[in-house]
Amino acid sequence: MGLLTVLKKLKQKEKEMRILMLGLDNAGKTTVLKRINGEPIDTISPTLGFNIKTLEHRGYKLNIWDVGGQKSLRSYWRNYFESTDGLVWVIDSADRRRLEDCKIELYKLLQEERLEGASLLILANKQDLPGALSASDIAEILELPSIKTHHWQIYKCSAITGENLVEGINWIVDDISARIFYID
Repeated sequence: MGLLTVLKKLKQKEKEMRILMLGLDNAGKTTVLKRINGEPIDTISPTLGFNIKTLEHRGYKLNIWDVGGQKSLRSYWRNYFESTDGLVWVIDSADRRRLEDCKIELYKLLQEERLEGASLLILANKQDLPGALSASDIAEILELPSIKTHHWQIYKCSAITGENLVEGINWIVDDISARIFYID
């Protein structure tokens, strides 16, 4: 048995997934995480380091790492890449002027060897705001169809209303489990 086989079998027993949640500052990462976890979202301040939440979802233990997105913190993102099964990239759909920065940062991540093969969920957040771009517009601007290195999916969502958050998490859990866990 090869090392990867052993590791897959170990992961299968644990049914545990490591999910890294990144995006530019003010995209709504912490609000998404709190909403998914059923926590109040009325007072949220910028994340200066990271938050980690462990939740049970459909028989899996999800360890979700929410890392601050300020420009000064992005160089530290690489400290969180090890053993990542899924990447959730959160976008402020109403912040058109920063979409180019968003694209640049996303493509830097997709070139990281330690994120190779990780499932990629793009959450087009803040759909509840006026002027928010649609998921298909964002997919086009970010050139998502050109991504061939990762399984990816984009969902329009709102961390405030909760729209499509569960659907997005379901997709990434299904995609990761199809890659990592054996079916007995």
